[in-house]
Amino acid sequence: MGPHRLRFHLVDSAGSWSARQRQRRAEWLTRTFPDLADMHVVDLGGRLGTWTRASVRPARVHVVNLEAPPAEVPDWAYIDRADACDLPERIARNRYDLVYSNSVLEHVGGHERRLRFADAVHTLAERHWVQTPYRYFPIEPHWIAPGMQFLPVRLRTAVAQRWPLGHKPTRTHDAALHQVLWTELLDRSQMRHYFPDSRLLVERVAGLPKSLIAVRTP
Repeated sequence: MGPHRLRFHLVDSAGSWSARQRQRRAEWLTRTFPDLADMHVVDLGGRLGTWTRASVRPARVHVVNLEAPPAEVPDWAYIDRADACDLPERIARNRYDLVYSNSVLEHVGGHERRLRFADAVHTLAERHWVQTPYRYFPIEPHWIAPGMQFLPVRLRTAVAQRWPLGHKPTRTHDAALHQVLWTELLDRSQMRHYFPDSRLLVERVAGLPKSLIAVRTP
C-alpha cells in the first residue's frame, strides 16, 4: 500500500480510523449538549461540511473561517470570511448558544493570538466546546509522524517537505516551513490558562491522551 493510500485509510476516507474518532467526538458533543439541535452555534475556524455530515445538526450554524465560502450554503447556515482572533464588529456583537471549534487553536499563530481567540470564545457565548490535539500524544496528527512535534523547526521542516503522510503535500522548503510554523500543539497547562473556568476533557486512544477539549456548560 502506497503512502497516499495509507493516509486515505488512516485519515481521509469516510470509514477511516480518524473519521471514526471524529464520529465518537461528535457523539460526545451531543451527549454534553443534549439540546444541540435547538441551538444557534458559531463555529470558529470550521467548515460547513462538519455540520452537513453531522447526525445532530444545530438549528442555525454560523461558520467563521479565513477561507472563501462555498458557492452554495443551506438556509440553516451562514458563512463569514473573517479572522476568529480579530472578529469584525458585525460578528463580535452577536451572541450564540454555543461556540464550537475543532482542531483550530493550534493553528491561529502564537500565544497572543490564542489569547484573542479564547477571548472571542468567552465573549460570544456562555457555553463552548474547543478541541485541540494534545502535544504529548506520540503521533503528530497533521503529518502522522511519530514524535515530529518535538523536533527543532529545521528538522520538522525537513519532515514536512519529505514525509509522505502529510496533510498537505509540500514541494518547497518555504511551503513546508510555513506549515510547520503555523502548527503549534498545546498541552494541558496552556489549555487551562486559556480556559480557566472550563472543564478540560481528555480524548484518549489506547489509553493515551490524544486531544484536549475545553468545555463550559453553565
